[in-house]
Amino acid sequence: MGKLSGKVAVITGGNSGIGFAMASRFVAEGARVVIVGRRADAVEAAVAELGPQAIGLTGDLADLGTHDRVAALVADQFGGVDIYVANAGMNQITPSDAVSVDEYDVQFATNTRAVFFGVQKVAPHLRDGGAIVLVSSIASAKVLDGHAVYAGSKAAIEAFAQSWALEFKARGVRVNVISPGPVDTPILAKLGVAPAQRPGFEAAMADAIPLGRLGRAEEVAAAALLLASGEGSFITGVNLRVDGGIALT
Repeated sequence: MGKLSGKVAVITGGNSGIGFAMASRFVAEGARVVIVGRRADAVEAAVAELGPQAIGLTGDLADLGTHDRVAALVADQFGGVDIYVANAGMNQITPSDAVSVDEYDVQFATNTRAVFFGVQKVAPHLRDGGAIVLVSSIASAKVLDGHAVYAGSKAAIEAFAQSWALEFKARGVRVNVISPGPVDTPILAKLGVAPAQRPGFEAAMADAIPLGRLGRAEEVAAAALLLASGEGSFITGVNLRVDGGIALT
């Protein structure tokens, strides 16, 4: 019997990277999982790999209508949801003096507003004793070049989590945050790390991270499982840094 047997989980951004690793681990632990992503082809491919325990929903999380559709799906198909993981996010690395209004708005729409209203929409369908996990970043605590907007958008959801941990306490719903450090996922290429640059990038990370390497998506998924399952039953309102210790440097 898995740690999430009989549970229903929603994972935004569950079609790739850390989100897909979470979906895979949750399915392996017995959960039925709804993954939400922006690209239909990526969502369909992820669902095919995850198997019959998974359902995909395609939508832009910056569009609040997507959250209405998520809430309707879990209500209609499962009668509710036990775990909500707000994982989807995006980052544009730009020095503050060069950030455009559009660049600012798109990061806050995806990283902050989508999280707030995603939780607001799903909350009426969240079963008592459930769990909410928000994925932030070490960028909110460790200053990184060109990350001011991204860091601000992630710091806001950490504040949300503290408020929600108290707001949902009467229902026994736990609310926690995971802040990953550098993790080996396809997003590295999107951030401009070309294949030829990987050895140098990994060597630099090994020097910067006390544990001496990049993290793995599966390691972040294991932390999410702890916070989403009964093994984390006395944990709420925390920010768990899964970063190899880089926030200390």
